[in-house]
Amino acid sequence: MKLLKRIFDFYLDASIHAAFAVYSFMEITALMYGIRLNQHLSYFVFFGTIACYNFIKYGIEAEKYILVSNKYHKKIQLFSIVCVLFSCFKAFYLKGDSLFILIILAVITGLYALPVLPQTKNLRSLGGLKIFLVALVWAGVTSVLPLTEIEKVLKWDDWVQVSQRIIVVLVLLIPFEIRDLAYDKPDLKTIPQRIGVVKTKIFGSFLVLLFFSLSLLKDQLPELELLSNGTLFLVLCGLMLVTKHKQSKYFASFWVESIPIFWWGVILVMNSYF
Repeated sequence: MKLLKRIFDFYLDASIHAAFAVYSFMEITALMYGIRLNQHLSYFVFFGTIACYNFIKYGIEAEKYILVSNKYHKKIQLFSIVCVLFSCFKAFYLKGDSLFILIILAVITGLYALPVLPQTKNLRSLGGLKIFLVALVWAGVTSVLPLTEIEKVLKWDDWVQVSQRIIVVLVLLIPFEIRDLAYDKPDLKTIPQRIGVVKTKIFGSFLVLLFFSLSLLKDQLPELELLSNGTLFLVLCGLMLVTKHKQSKYFASFWVESIPIFWWGVILVMNSYF
């Protein structure tokens, strides 16, 4: 059991679970549009997510972003390096427009983690900006990139879908913000620090309602999308209800990040009937 727990903890700590969540969002986009993902893009995003997340989580604490003293973190660092190399290899098979978008998103990610302003350590330290940057990058990778790879010109319905993805990611990040309330420095000025836990959950509930309401603004709304969005609406409402300041160890890092995977599974099942 101890071995299984160590493997499971490494699976979470090395951001493999987060990468599956991102990959699930991409598959959801593909299902909604009836397209097949470019497998090179899928591998690039999956392994690139692992590398980026681990850099943000552990690199900013390391000396010069490279020297890691903790042995456990060294294992994660080595694993991340392998992921970077594999991801770079897959980048050679992506289209030019996709690479351009990836460069923009990579710059945003870099600004999030690296010092860029004289008065701040990085953009992460600018109050309230953290989750919006993360949501923007996730939406760009999982909504825009798959459509760019098939050379689709984004129209109204597509931008509505991108906006919904940003909102969903924002909602999923709220339990992490509430969890980290006890550890975040006051100068970070996260949403829970600014308005408190209760109001943050109310804000999250408003976002959930906005997510579903945007579906009704689409020119074309397939039954599959309406039902799957309705299912996610209920799940996210439940998430806002059960999220607390004091959370179990795996509540956010496993269960919350499992929601995109669950949503993908729901759509797969529904897709066989519609």
